[in-house]
Amino acid sequence: MNPTKFITYSSDNGLVAITINRPPYNVLDIATMEEINAALHLAAADTTARVVLITGSGEKAFSAGVEVADHTPEKVDRMIEVFGDIFRGLEKVPVPTVAALNGVALGGGCELAIGCDMVIAAAHAKIGQPEIKLGVFPPVAAVLMPRLIAPGKARELILGGESLTAEEALQCGLIVRVIPKEEFAAGTQAYVARFLGLSRAALVLTKKAMRAAQGRSFVDGLARADEIYLKELMATADAREGLAAYMDKRKPVWQNK
Repeated sequence: MNPTKFITYSSDNGLVAITINRPPYNVLDIATMEEINAALHLAAADTTARVVLITGSGEKAFSAGVEVADHTPEKVDRMIEVFGDIFRGLEKVPVPTVAALNGVALGGGCELAIGCDMVIAAAHAKIGQPEIKLGVFPPVAAVLMPRLIAPGKARELILGGESLTAEEALQCGLIVRVIPKEEFAAGTQAYVARFLGLSRAALVLTKKAMRAAQGRSFVDGLARADEIYLKELMATADAREGLAAYMDKRKPVWQNK
């Protein structure tokens, strides 16, 4: 992508890595969010990608949230638009997305994290939505968080404004893995490695099926998932290869199509 000032972007052997690079707190101002949006556009179009990893630089913060100065009347409309574009961009990424919390994820940082398919965190990380303490609320979290965890817990976090430790967030299902701080870099690489050995075609269609079923009744959701399975997945070379490799007791050789 074009030279960036506030993020780093790389794509290597199936791993797309986007790092917010505004230490120490990796605050999301409009310019940074525009760069994230450009990176997500690239990631969505990258036909070699198997997983997209989003993290922050340093050890203090994944992101402490959106720049408060960008909430002023002359900037707030643009800020909300650009911030919302992040989540519209994440929706277009066809492969798994993982947020790796190297430190606190607060406000917009928390929303960015939970907008990903999975969230992992260093043991010292904290996550929360403190906006209510400033007299405002987090629109993305207001919509998304009650869909991810128990609605009462989501209300407590958004309406009360308190943060969770990584372990507390794990217990309520907001994150899926806690990694010791000193092992965070290696642990993150090990976590995303599981996706790198899989078929891109299978990952894309599995995620598509899960999204297609979301919000539907079980019967309707199953019908949609079955349709994707039969008409799209079973037409791929990788589905045939994976099943044949299992029967032949050998390791599959993916063509990613």
